[in-house]
Amino acid sequence: MTANSFLQPNTVKLPTLRQQQLHVLGDQAPHAVSLVGKNCLQEPGLVALICSAKAPASILLAVHDLAQQWRTGSQTILSGFHSTVEQEAFEILLRGPGQLVYCPARSLPRRLKPTWQAALAAGYLTLISPFPDTVRRATKETAVTRNRFMAALADTVLIAYAHPGSSTEQLAYEAKAWGKSVYVLPNSANHHLISRGISSWQSHLK
Repeated sequence: MTANSFLQPNTVKLPTLRQQQLHVLGDQAPHAVSLVGKNCLQEPGLVALICSAKAPASILLAVHDLAQQWRTGSQTILSGFHSTVEQEAFEILLRGPGQLVYCPARSLPRRLKPTWQAALAAGYLTLISPFPDTVRRATKETAVTRNRFMAALADTVLIAYAHPGSSTEQLAYEAKAWGKSVYVLPNSANHHLISRGISSWQSHLK
């Protein structure tokens, strides 16, 4: 893929297990998705990383350390990689060889930065979108839809940080109600989530 080439997304049906997991979305569950790269969605260990836009510096540092571990781990990290914290993880994971799945709050982009192209060619990066090609702009509404899609699709949901009263906080409780394994980073900024029954990521590692 050259710097001036266009992406040609494929429209694919999700693996049966992933389709079943999306049933919690009801009528909002997509029947197919746009995908570019290695279709790693049939593999177990899909972790959705979600974080509110503004997070404490301690959360950023914690995710930086986690991303370094994920680079050589067996899990696949799924995220919109939009918030500052998510972008920190993205820049580290792009180096490979760990698997990452980029899911924008819109249709897939037609061009990629050279570093993205390299990760795609090496098999580290997959791009996926539940939106039709007509959705060319990300909004707050499409971000909420995308995050619900990722939480439903994943085996595990890690809320790095959720601002009190945010849609990210509400998603944590919703995903837990679906029966998902939902975790938050062990940080005082996440006390409001832990106090309502969301488990610490440290418990996931035991």
